[in-house]
Amino acid sequence: MLFGKLLPREGNFYEMFNQHAGRVVEAAHAFSRLVANYDDVDQRDRHARDVDNAERAADRVTHEVNRLIHKTFITPIDRDQIHRLINTMDDVADLIQDSAETMALYDLRRVNEEITRLTDLSVKCVERLREAVSMIGSLADPATAEAALKTCEEIDRLESDADRVMRAAMTRLFRDEPDVREVLKLKAIYELLETITDKCEDVANVIEGIVLENS
Repeated sequence: MLFGKLLPREGNFYEMFNQHAGRVVEAAHAFSRLVANYDDVDQRDRHARDVDNAERAADRVTHEVNRLIHKTFITPIDRDQIHRLINTMDDVADLIQDSAETMALYDLRRVNEEITRLTDLSVKCVERLREAVSMIGSLADPATAEAALKTCEEIDRLESDADRVMRAAMTRLFRDEPDVREVLKLKAIYELLETITDKCEDVANVIEGIVLENS
């Protein structure tokens, strides 16, 4: 038992989850500003750097959480849940960065309504994700557990909305765009943006599991 007493207990996992979710929201807002100001090259580059900085900050939190998992004797929730939650959240940050990089790599000349709508849905998903994550440390309260599940349901609905927007965007793209290169560019960007909401739904599914097992 002495061995167990010498090892850290609990750690600051809940705080780090909140820190990471905050960095993901920062990345999403920076990407939204990039899209809104896409015609201004200087602003576009500045917001792209903001996305990169937020993603790197999220990475640092992820590495710290994964390191702490192995050093902490007793964790507040199951180790596998901690690992899946932080790494799936980090996937969201990576996808936001990938979206910004792909738009630059493909030399996208302008954004359209579909990109704007998918970006808006991504931001809403990420904001709901942060809300759900903030509740994980208080699941012993039945009202908080119920609110967390409702927030996860909102994320599911937003993902469905994004899926519908992407299907309509693809239909319009293949019907109306004569330039094959533009078709390939926009198809890749639409899919990346929709995948952000898919990954937010994956995070919501992890949180739902945590709620059901720990409330």
